[in-house]
Amino acid sequence: MKKVEAIIQQEKLEELKVEMADSFEMLGMTVSQVLGFGNQKGLKEYVRGQEVITTLLPKVKVSCVVLDEKVEEIISLILAICQTGEVGDGKIFVYDIEEAIRIRTGERGANAI
Repeated sequence: MKKVEAIIQQEKLEELKVEMADSFEMLGMTVSQVLGFGNQKGLKEYVRGQEVITTLLPKVKVSCVVLDEKVEEIISLILAICQTGEVGDGKIFVYDIEEAIRIRTGERGANAI
């Protein structure tokens, strides 16, 4: 099993959520509001004539645990929806999951996800 974690632009969340639900019938996900910066290095805005530099930009982190054979499908779907080619599109991280346990039933492994 793998955990796929994508940090994406906020406006892409709804489309990604719908497409993931349609493409992967038994897929659950966790969504978090996050702040961060990477190559984008922040944003310069003007508020009431004053320059304001925001160094931590709002993003959304979407996490899901999938079977190894579904990882490339998930990555391709995220790229298809979230990739604009502009700085600030986000990142995708893939982690190994040693064990998954459903608390309610005690099921383990693939049955738990």
